[in-house]
Amino acid sequence: MQPRTFAIPMPVRFRGITRREGMLIEGPAGWAEFSPFLDYDARESAPWLAAAIDSAEREWPAALRDRIPVNCTVPAVGPEQAADIVRHSGCRTAKVKVAEKGQSLAEDVARVEAVRDALGAAGRVRVDANGGWSVDEALGAINAIDLAAGGLEYVEQPCATVEELAAVRRRVDVPIAADESIRRAADPFRVVELEAADVAVLKVAPLGGVHAALRIAEQIGLPVVVSSAVDTSIGLAAGLALAAALPELPYACGLGTTSLLDGDVVASPLVPVDGYLPVGRQAVDLEAYAAVAADGETDARWQARLSAVRAVLA
Repeated sequence: MQPRTFAIPMPVRFRGITRREGMLIEGPAGWAEFSPFLDYDARESAPWLAAAIDSAEREWPAALRDRIPVNCTVPAVGPEQAADIVRHSGCRTAKVKVAEKGQSLAEDVARVEAVRDALGAAGRVRVDANGGWSVDEALGAINAIDLAAGGLEYVEQPCATVEELAAVRRRVDVPIAADESIRRAADPFRVVELEAADVAVLKVAPLGGVHAALRIAEQIGLPVVVSSAVDTSIGLAAGLALAAALPELPYACGLGTTSLLDGDVVASPLVPVDGYLPVGRQAVDLEAYAAVAADGETDARWQARLSAVRAVLA
């Protein structure tokens, strides 16, 4: 079947974008998503296509649990909106975006304070800097934000490089999680060699699929948090399959991200209930898809992109 291209508006800018684009592929095992970010070239997009093919053509590993605890995701918004997101999420863990370009540490602190107030003392707060700080900036920011949060669960990717993560980890008490230093690295195990992280954040698509990501999880020797790449419910289902197959799942996963999209491609989008999402395949609903189907120009661009990435995999 011809892949279907979607273009879904995003109510709040996240990761520098306001529209999530990608393709849906159907195979003998079910539906899969191919949605590398627009700034990725064909080579960096290749694992995303491998992941889509894996999900479309192969059954996922056996599930050890039928639902997955998830965090809500709070973009770089003002304190009032941040608190509102948390209150309406039903989640007991919140991941808060910090180190946004053009924003100050004071804005990060205010956002985190609002999230803590909304969660209450028993909730867990984690922050994600997406590599936005230098080592010196990270040291000051982490201490200030940890105080505002009343204790952070962890800080995700405070700096861009593995070496910087290692330097920060040696000098702060807050656990460090690695995301980009695993999924965009030539050697995902370098974070272990340099003792640069306490937690491994794994995303199915950029790691080549559920089976490939599970192998990394089994070998990396760190607690794993499975996270979303701002996927539709089709892509999220693959992340949930990975989380369901892990022998241990000590942290809530970053898969409660449908709130970042103003639309979806399934009849009943994966929205957390009491902080959990169900495990299982999702199928494209033609009516839901029609509401977010890409226009001809966008579809042609993605068809060309798909051909270029297929050439890399060939």
